[in-house]
Amino acid sequence: MRIPLLRLVPDETKFNFVQFRRISFPVSALLTILAVFAYYHYGLNLGIDFKGGTLIEVQSKTPKVDISGMRATLEKLELGEVQLQQFGSNEVLIRVAQQPGGDAAQQAVVARVRSALGDGVEYRRVEVVGPRVSAELLGYGIVGLGLAIIGILIYLWFRFEWQFALGATVANLHDIVLTIGFMAVTQIDFDLTSVAALLTILGYSLNDTVVIYDRIRELLRKYKRLPMKELLNEGVNQTLSRSVITHVTVTLALIALLIWGGRAIHGFAAVMTFGVVLVGTYTSIFIAAPMLMYLGVGANRERESTTDNTPSRVTP
Repeated sequence: MRIPLLRLVPDETKFNFVQFRRISFPVSALLTILAVFAYYHYGLNLGIDFKGGTLIEVQSKTPKVDISGMRATLEKLELGEVQLQQFGSNEVLIRVAQQPGGDAAQQAVVARVRSALGDGVEYRRVEVVGPRVSAELLGYGIVGLGLAIIGILIYLWFRFEWQFALGATVANLHDIVLTIGFMAVTQIDFDLTSVAALLTILGYSLNDTVVIYDRIRELLRKYKRLPMKELLNEGVNQTLSRSVITHVTVTLALIALLIWGGRAIHGFAAVMTFGVVLVGTYTSIFIAAPMLMYLGVGANRERESTTDNTPSRVTP
């Protein structure tokens, strides 16, 4: 018995994606401006990795933690800024500001907190980052993002043409700027995990964009005079089934991480969900593909006069 193939998108789909460029481009420009404003107005909530200090995750041995009592206990230690964040009924994340005195002072903070809280809690995670290490990590994170973007530009320049490389790079920068704006508004901790999420978003968005660009390049070679708008729509429609299947599976995995992944990866899952599902999918279809028209790809193409000018269906 032959099992029929799963088709989430009909083979003969002819949706006009390019016509939405007059809406998607202004909307993206506005969102980019708002993201930049949010970054300068709110700033990023730098985690322990980048600003130094001590992070301690504890779990109360009682069914419900006394968060107010714990806060009062730690304030008596006079350690400066101390933040307590409860998640669940008996788990608390403690952040202690960086102390003067280098790494030894940060280690002393851990000992004092342990002594103050006593045996009533179980220590799940302890992270101590000194000022020199945090500055180096922040610098390396910024350099890593910059090198990734430059590498993408160079790769696509050799793989395709400069118009495709520039279009994909602009689309990726759009994704990163909007994601950073999202982090500034929500004040999700910006740490090494967030940098990993941004790099993952870059790779995912690039992969989706390259699949569409590769199909467009094939159609450019096959149909020499087909108008560019029709060719772009055909390229996106032919890869739509693949895009839908990929995005649905990734979305399901990210939602599972977001709900059941725990506090340790909550920020990573939230950033990935926004960057991949809400931004990356939209950018590849409504920004990266139509941008080729504005970069001069196929500017002089004319409609073929023959009767066999309708593109044949190419299985994605």
